[in-house]
Amino acid sequence: MKKGLHWFRKDLRVQDNRSLKSISNTVDSLSCVYVISSLTQIEKSKVPLQQTELIGEHKQRFVKQSLVDLDSSLKHFGQGLCVLAIASKEETSNDGIINILIEYIDKHDITHVSCEWHAGVNERHQWALLQQLRPELTYIQANSATLYEEDDLPFSVSDMPDTFSPFRRKVEKHSRVAESIRLNKLPPPIVAETEQQKLTGLQEISLIESSLESEYSWLQGGETSALSALIYYFWESDNIASYKETRNGLDGRDFSSKLSLWLAHGCISPRQIAAELRNYESQRTKNDSTYWLFFELLWREFFHWQLFKHQARFFYFNGIQDKALDTTHDPSTYLSWVNGNTGFHIVDACMKQLKRTGFMSNRGRQLVASCFVHELAQDWRYGAAYFEYQLIDFDVASNYGNWQYLAGVGSDPRGHRQFNLEKQTEIYDPSRWFIKRWLLQDPRLREDELN
Repeated sequence: MKKGLHWFRKDLRVQDNRSLKSISNTVDSLSCVYVISSLTQIEKSKVPLQQTELIGEHKQRFVKQSLVDLDSSLKHFGQGLCVLAIASKEETSNDGIINILIEYIDKHDITHVSCEWHAGVNERHQWALLQQLRPELTYIQANSATLYEEDDLPFSVSDMPDTFSPFRRKVEKHSRVAESIRLNKLPPPIVAETEQQKLTGLQEISLIESSLESEYSWLQGGETSALSALIYYFWESDNIASYKETRNGLDGRDFSSKLSLWLAHGCISPRQIAAELRNYESQRTKNDSTYWLFFELLWREFFHWQLFKHQARFFYFNGIQDKALDTTHDPSTYLSWVNGNTGFHIVDACMKQLKRTGFMSNRGRQLVASCFVHELAQDWRYGAAYFEYQLIDFDVASNYGNWQYLAGVGSDPRGHRQFNLEKQTEIYDPSRWFIKRWLLQDPRLREDELN
């Protein structure tokens, strides 16, 4: 009997999951496993490269919603999700995660293990460590996390361009987006449902009740919510048709797709989005805005392959350029930025929005990162680590790639991106509506000071 284990990490979906489908076609029975950590508090001294992802309450809530939804999807195939919980903070390292997996593997005589490919340093280390400790098992790993397969890139990853534009031109000309795939069946579970409920922490996961304003009610994790968001933005609202004109908004649901929320946790794949985009362009309209969404997917693609290429250098102070920086880490300055007390109103409003909701617009991220590095002269890695903690849609490649870019040590050929915060405010919040919304709650400020 071939007994399989699929290890869910950043692939919290059933559809377009190549590793899950591959092991399903190979084994006689299957366990679907997720390892959850109790680490929820940021440590001010921590900067990358830490061994596990920093998880704030907003992201934690989103992940738990995604796990409940994944379990529901698996039940349609006669399966279920087993959540292995790590209770001790000291055990939330790569070794701790692998140890709890090995304990499960040994207990249930697993013969095959699958896991989705991921470009990250820790993810690759975990996978290699598991293979090293249990070499007798059969391992299955496939990629549905990027638009393109590695073999379909028009260059080797080691020789890929380190700036976006030549990367984009080459892949658009020579590469083809991989097809998304459907899953129609799964093998029966290895563990009986009654025993699985004892093993899994799923029924004990109490979803954190959201106290967010009702307009943020769409911040719901899961594959079901991801597909609903895709249908809404494309077909129900047609907002995709004006994306290029609205994408620099600061607040609200409709100015951008918000698909990064679900992409970050693998509730939807980039290939599924690209396929739906092609469908929309063939049936509704094809214009600069529909292309621009694909353009943004290409930016994500670029950073994922950059991370795969540069690995730990993605987290170094001097970046992939190995460039000296005249910045430092001052705890009091860092905390003023974190708490939205810098005195730069547009930055403070964005930071308060992030802390309250776990969300910040792309435009806002550029402004607060530019302020952190240039106006405040702070070590960019601390800003990136705080984003990792607070952002629901934290994506390790995009997050650290963009922070290096703004700090001038990454993939930016210009090497220095500093935004004029007053000018940016006039362009993107001329009426000060956004600033007033988030800063008037501060008793130290009066409305006339925000105009």
